[in-house]
Amino acid sequence: MAKARVLVVDDEKSMRDLLSITLEKEGYDVLTAAGGEAAIEALRRDATDAVITDLRMPKVDGLQVLRAAKEISPDVAVIVITAVASTETAVEAMKLGAYDYITKPFKLDEVSLIVRNALERKRLRDENLYLRKQLETQHRFENIIGKSGRILEVFDTIRKISDSPSTAMITGESGTGKELVARAIHFNSLRRDKPFVSVNCGAIPEGLMESELFGHVRGAFTGAVSNKIGLFSAGEGGTLFLDEITEIPPLLQVKLLRAIQTREIRRVGDTKDMKTDVRLIAASNRNLEDAVKDGILREDLYYRLNVIPIQLPPLRERREDIPLLVAHFLQKFGKDLGKEARGVAPEAMIVLERYHWPGNIRELENVLERAIVLGAGDVLGIESLPETLRRERPVKGMEAVDLPEDGLDLEATLDTIERGYLQRALDRTGGVQTKAAELLKMTFRQFRYKLQKHSLVRKGSGGDV
Repeated sequence: MAKARVLVVDDEKSMRDLLSITLEKEGYDVLTAAGGEAAIEALRRDATDAVITDLRMPKVDGLQVLRAAKEISPDVAVIVITAVASTETAVEAMKLGAYDYITKPFKLDEVSLIVRNALERKRLRDENLYLRKQLETQHRFENIIGKSGRILEVFDTIRKISDSPSTAMITGESGTGKELVARAIHFNSLRRDKPFVSVNCGAIPEGLMESELFGHVRGAFTGAVSNKIGLFSAGEGGTLFLDEITEIPPLLQVKLLRAIQTREIRRVGDTKDMKTDVRLIAASNRNLEDAVKDGILREDLYYRLNVIPIQLPPLRERREDIPLLVAHFLQKFGKDLGKEARGVAPEAMIVLERYHWPGNIRELENVLERAIVLGAGDVLGIESLPETLRRERPVKGMEAVDLPEDGLDLEATLDTIERGYLQRALDRTGGVQTKAAELLKMTFRQFRYKLQKHSLVRKGSGGDV
């Protein structure tokens, strides 16, 4: 770890030497300047973490050094040294952004303590800024990988609703990235500096769910030995993400509905309500209309939650995104696992694009992690993939197909069927090949290959896009 660098500025050599010796004993890298002009030149030349400067110096004084330091490096910690008679100037220095001031005469221990505290505060501030940038980068909606039309619609919805307080309902199969979308909404909203609280409702025992959501007061039930805040209070000012919303029992759904309507909650065992300010995002992998019909989800709660619906497509309906996702995960796991993975062999990519992915993006992520760990070389071959992927997927409904008594020419029959579907897809999309490929759940590259194979001529004037 690099040493913190401190610049000592004073026109008296004895003072510079004394402070230098003291700070070097503390483990700092110390630079010195014999006056304000030299100090400003040093600040422009070398990155500096802290500056200790005398206020009264000829030509360029300490206030000018302070101003220059803040212009060159706004985060630098500046400590000024002043005589007792010039404390008013020291106060002015504080207004200009100085961290602290030291009055003469001073103790060297005092200087060491102030410098140590100033550098610690700067370190924490820098760390906080770094973590915030990491969070913002990690949860930007651009990190929802894809270029398909369905995913671009999701991007557009996130942009439009992020700053809205309205509830949102995210639906989609398991593994499609529902929590990732919820986090993207939060971290692109005005609430980004407040908590994002995520809870899987299916993982909370039914008897504890009310206490988990709303909190409880001491003595509310056996074992409640102290007050406890609930998830609504934990997410105050931020976002509460309720995954698998249909797992909430019907009686508790009534209380959740009231919390949404009144923006008030009541802890278990309490007699008064508490105001709450939290943006609610719910998610489910079920068909919510069916859940309402079956009595699993209250109809009134459904409409309260479904103000802004977001439907995430399964991976098999956005196959053109698979190469992008593969590249993303190769980069991620290559860095995390310390193994370079430059790409995927063409035959392996065909398998990945053909597979139906019942576990969606989460399954793809797991497959690629396994392939990188077990694979040899920097290009993943087909042998790195699980046997379940390498096997052909049975065509849905084929068990109902009858085989003529005298048999058939299978290749010719399949070619006829394939050619017919290709032509229908082109007709339906006005000849726009990318859209036709989407209809047939194929990548554009696969679709073009099939067209060439069957010598098909595009109809209509839609053309390529």
